[in-house]
Order: sequence, then structure tokens, then C-alpha cells
Amino acid sequence: MAPPPILKAGLKQRHLTMIAMGGVIGAGLFIGSGVVISGAGPASVIAYAATGVLIILIMRMLGEMAVANPSTGSFADYARKALGGWAGFAVGWLYWYYWVVVVGFEAIAGATIIQLWIDLPLWLIALVLMVTMTATNLLSVSSFGEFEFWFAGIKVAAIVVFIVLASLFAFGVWPGKQADFSNLWSHGGFMPNGVGSIFSSVVVVIFAMVGAEVATIAAAESPDPGAAIAKATRSIVTRITIFFVLSIVLLTVVLPWNDPALAASPFAAAFDRMGIPFASTIMNAVVLTGVLSVLNSGLYTASRMLFVLSARREAPLALVKVGRAGVPRRAILLSSVVGFLCVIAAAAAPETVFYFLINSIGPIILIIYVIIAISQIVLRRRTSPGKLVVKMWMFPYLSLVAIAAMIAVLAQMALDPNLRVQFLLAVGALVVVVMVYFVTRRTAKNSFSVLPEYEASTSAATGSRVLDPANETTEASQFS
Repeated sequence: MAPPPILKAGLKQRHLTMIAMGGVIGAGLFIGSGVVISGAGPASVIAYAATGVLIILIMRMLGEMAVANPSTGSFADYARKALGGWAGFAVGWLYWYYWVVVVGFEAIAGATIIQLWIDLPLWLIALVLMVTMTATNLLSVSSFGEFEFWFAGIKVAAIVVFIVLASLFAFGVWPGKQADFSNLWSHGGFMPNGVGSIFSSVVVVIFAMVGAEVATIAAAESPDPGAAIAKATRSIVTRITIFFVLSIVLLTVVLPWNDPALAASPFAAAFDRMGIPFASTIMNAVVLTGVLSVLNSGLYTASRMLFVLSARREAPLALVKVGRAGVPRRAILLSSVVGFLCVIAAAAAPETVFYFLINSIGPIILIIYVIIAISQIVLRRRTSPGKLVVKMWMFPYLSLVAIAAMIAVLAQMALDPNLRVQFLLAVGALVVVVMVYFVTRRTAKNSFSVLPEYEASTSAATGSRVLDPANETTEASQFS
């Protein structure tokens, strides 16, 4: 018999801290925030605050489960234990699908920025970016962590610099400037487009905050997963408050909400308003850093989810192969190839195939979050008090509030003609994946069905994360 597949525990606490901090900072904040402000006006801060509370609740629930039972499969495993094999299968494959499409989208976004400086075909630049990030992930988990540490650090530094400078500008501690907060009410009021615009903005904002949960997956490849997850989940309140809510408040103070420059590049427009030279170039470089960070972490996350699906016999067993560096090479390569196929789809059929892909992934993350919340309620009742180092506040009431809020957002998408296609595509994807689960469970006995249970454990000798099949004898040929 071959030993169980081992993932190298190469992530340090500083890596996990920065992954957790930078996980919620991406193009959705740097660029998407301008779209939200242009639609909701200064009241957009309410949309960001409300969505931030929802993400904080999700992370708290996820943190409770992850600290009690750290796992590379994270919420896919928790869904399986709480709701059954179909839920783990659906969450795992939908989350993988979500990230490989995001990887392709981020590669295109990065290539678009680089085209501002280098005149090369979009697909070629995207391919170079994909190859570079794939190589980073293939080297070792520590190389992924190191890359993410520095790139996430640049994103965090950019936000901190903006908050400091914008605060000085707003409070009049700036050459030739007096304290002025009139942009919050002087252009049609604080809520110029009504309450409805706030609720519509929540749909956009929630997708901008996706990524906080990646830290719970990465923590499984650290020497002390429980402590790392607890630290990441406890700091989410500070991160959401500073990086999102405070940034949005300052953006609406520095610039009128109806300034056309906001929609294109809000942070660059704010820096221009403050008279900072080369603002657009600087912010393009920062946004590129954010794009590469998401591309890097997206490949990492997709490959780990695919690895766990394979170890569960819910994907081809060949994908569970781990290289000498302790990384799932085949899972990384397959995720990278699928990501680049999305790039090709964007180039060849932007109005059909790529349109379908982008529109289908939006509500998928909300569906996954709903399943996470339901899983937490079920598992909380099955978990001994001694394992509950991190606890969900006011259980079960806040868990139920989070579920109700997410269902309300999904219902709004179903009712909104502009968002209905996204909702239907995501529900269709869920139905298809669940159907595949039941079909493969009946027709495939070993290669692509279900079901050996495993638990992630730590090897004292190697400091590595081990997928340890429980009550299951695994033949060597299955992992070769």
C-alpha cells in the first residue's frame, strides 16, 4: 500500500496573516467600488457596512467549524458531514468552478492593464501570467505563500496610504485645503437614488468581498491550523471595517458621488483630486498587483479543492498525486488549463461562452455561503463544547439572520430583470452538479463516485498535512 497523500505544511503565520488580510482586497474594491458609489451615492457605505457584517458572520461560522476540525477541504467537508455527500460534492465542485473562471477573468484583467504599457496580444499576455502563477504554485506551497505575502502586502499598503492621505485631505490638514464633508449630502442628498439602490448595491458588494474564506483552506497547510484559523477569523471585523467601510466613506468625502471619474478608477480619481502626481499609473500598478494576487490565490484554492475531491473519489483519482514539493501538481495544472480555456473563450466568444461563464459564477458563491451557514447550525449541535474554541455569536439567531439575508439577496436577483439570468444560471449549475453526484454514485464504484471518509491530521515527524482515509484500505495503484 502507498502512504496517504501528503500536503507540505509550508505556510508560516505571517503568510496566513497576509493571505487573510489581502483576501478581501481585489479589483472588486479598487475598481468595483466606483460602480457601487455611482449607483447608490454616499449611501453606498451602508451597502458596504451591511455586506461586511454578513461576511463577518460567515467567517465566524466558518471559523467555528474550521478550528474544531481543520481540513484542506474546509467547508466542502463540513457540508458533507452536516448535510450528506451531495452537499460536499456540490460545494467542492461549484467552488472549484467559481475559482477557475475567476482565474481566467483575472488573467484577462491583468493582461488588459499590462497592454497599457506593452503592445502585445491580450491572449499572449494572459498566457504568460497564467504560466507564471502556475509555476509559482508548482514550486511549493511556501512559494505561493511568499508571493501572496508580498503582493497582499502591497495591496494593504496602498489602502493604508489612501486612508491616511484622504483623511488628511478631508479634515483640512492639507496644503490649501479646509475641512470639507459636504460631498456626503450636497449632490442630491446622502441617498440620491433611494433605498432601492442600496439593496441593489449589496449584490455587487458581496462579490467584491469574496476571498476571506481562502485563509481557512490555506491554514490546513500550516503547522498549527487551529490557531491560524482562529486568528484569521477574529481579525475579519477589523479588516472589513478599515479596508472597505472606511475607504468608501473617504472616497465619497473626497469626490462627489456623481463624478464620472469614480466609475472608471475611484482611487486614482481621488488621488488626482488630492493633486498627487502619476496617480493613474500608480493605481494601475496596484490594481495589477491585486489581480495577480487573486490569480495566484485562485489557482491555489481551486487546486486544493480539486485535490480533496479526488481524495474523496469525487474526481479522477490521478488528481490526488502529490509531488516532491508536497503540492498537488496535477490538480494545479488542470485548474490552470481550465482557467486559460476561459481566456480563450473570452477572446473567441465573449458574447456567448464567456458571458455564460461570468454570469453563472456570481450567485454561486452566495449559494455556497448559504450551505456553509446551514452546515454550521447542524454541526454546532453535534460538536462537543471542548472543541468550540471559536464560537458563533448569539447562536443560532445570528446564523439564521445570515441565512435569511443571503436568501433575500438571491430572491432579489431572481426578481431583478438585470440579474435574473445570473440567478438562473447559478441555480442551473447547482442542479446539474447535484444530478452528476447521484448519477456517478450509482454508476461508478471506485473511480469517480464517493466515498472514503478522511480527516486531515498532522504528522509529527514531517509537519505535513495528511489526508488519512478512515476505515478504508487504499491500494497503491490508486495514487500512482
